[in-house]
Parts: sequence; C-alpha cells; structure tokens
Amino acid sequence: MTLTQIQKSGLAYAFFGVFLFSASLPLTKLALQGYDPLFTAFARPLIAGTLAIPLMARAGALSLPRALWRPMIFVTIGGAFSWPIFIALALQRSTSAHVAVIAAVMPLVTAIMSVIKTKRKVGTQFWIASSLGTLLLILFALSRGGAKGENGVADLLTLAAVLGSSFCYVEGASLTKHMPGWQVISWVVIIAIPISIVGALLTFKHTEHLYQFHWNALLGLLGIGFSSMYLGFFAWYRGLKDLGVAHGSQVQQMQAIMTLGWSALFLHERITLETVLSACGIIICVLWAITTANSV
Repeated sequence: MTLTQIQKSGLAYAFFGVFLFSASLPLTKLALQGYDPLFTAFARPLIAGTLAIPLMARAGALSLPRALWRPMIFVTIGGAFSWPIFIALALQRSTSAHVAVIAAVMPLVTAIMSVIKTKRKVGTQFWIASSLGTLLLILFALSRGGAKGENGVADLLTLAAVLGSSFCYVEGASLTKHMPGWQVISWVVIIAIPISIVGALLTFKHTEHLYQFHWNALLGLLGIGFSSMYLGFFAWYRGLKDLGVAHGSQVQQMQAIMTLGWSALFLHERITLETVLSACGIIICVLWAITTANSV
C-alpha cells in the first residue's frame, strides 16, 4: 500500500528524529566518564532549556491551557525523568550492548500503547513486521555482545526506561493535536526545570569529588541535552503526528544501527559485514510495517 504525501513527510521527519536520538547511548556513555548518572539526567532539561525558553518566548507560547497541564506533566515524567534517569543507571551497571537488547522492544511497546490509547486497528501484517524487526534487533544486539554484562537490576531499569519513554511518545504525540511538536517538547523541558535544578545541584554536591573533569564527558553531556532531550523531538513528534504513532514508532528500530555509527565515531567500535546485513533486514521490516499504514 502506497503512502500519502503527508505520511511520506512524516517518515522523513521520524527518520531524522531517530537519527538524532541514535547518538543518545554513546553520548551518555561519554558523559558518565565525568559525571554521576543522576547528574546527567537532571542536567539534560537544564541544557535544553537554554534553547526552549528563548524559542517559546519569541513565539509568544509561554502560556499553557489548563486542560493540557495534566497530560503535559505525565509526558514530562516519562521523557525528562524516567528515560534519562533509568537508562543512565542501567548503563552504569551494564554494557551499552546489553542495554540495547532490552531497549530493542521499545518500538513494539510504543505501538501497543498507541493501539490501546487510540483503539485504532493496525492489521496483522503490521504486527508480524514489527515483531520480526524486534526479533532481528535483539539478535543483532546479542551478536554485538549483548549477552554479556547481564545484570538483573540493569534489565529492570532499562524496562522502566522503555515504558516511560514509550508513554512519553504516545502522550506527547497526542498533544500535537493542540500545538506543534516543538512546543510540546519545549513545555516538557520548561516544566522539568525546577526539579532538575534542585536535583542537579544536590547530585553534583554529593558526587563531584568522585569524578574528574573530561572534555569528552562535557561533550557527551551537551549532546544529550541539546540533541536527545530537545532537538530530536522537533522532528520525532512531527513524524509521529503525520505517519501515526504505531507506524511511525517502527522507524526507531533503525536506531540501534545508527547508534553503531555514532559508537564507531565516538567510542571507536568496529562496523562489520554482519552489521550491514542486519541493517538491511531491519530496514525491510520497518518499511514493511510502515507501508501497512493505510490498510487494516
């Protein structure tokens, strides 16, 4: 089934959002070389806020309707605190490859949450394509050493991060009916700032003596603040709105492959023929799932 022009545009936006998100794990790994996991989590909204507040002020959008405060707070809990805190704590206890095995279920979890919320039928082919893509992702992560670094606490933390992030995607996308996606993530950042200031100050005060300053760590921290926490959502929420949350979320299956590219750049990991073949299989599953968008 062919996609409409709006859906094609949504696919492009979703792809670009995932491209920016894909640097999150390696950048977080870099940040953890010089900062406590909790500090990196609380610092993300503060860094993003240096862009969000001026942009929202310029747009005259610093007033949120009362009816939207509750869903926006829920999105803030999932996007600004749940994923950053839980994933940083998981990476402290395990390898990025093993965390990727657990996180591979996120596109499927997002699709399930979306179907439950919207009650929209997506068809058998979609579930087959999504499940097959998830399986390929898990096998790919295992082949990259994902079986190593097994840690029960890290697995639970990663699952909590996945649930929080998936919820953030679904609820955040629903808010784009009321405002542009960039304003949704801007409000998430702004609402998170008061708690983040307190959390960052307390965490830094109690952990600063345990770490040494590294420029790479600062680069990683700024990267997850500007890109993963903020700019990536500009494109991501637009993509989910135009393509539909269930189908748009499947683009995120390609994140693990893109992450390897960033890992090769920042962490000097090697890309093999196996990686390329896995990428081809995952891309086929993603396109298969997306092309079912107009069928039931």
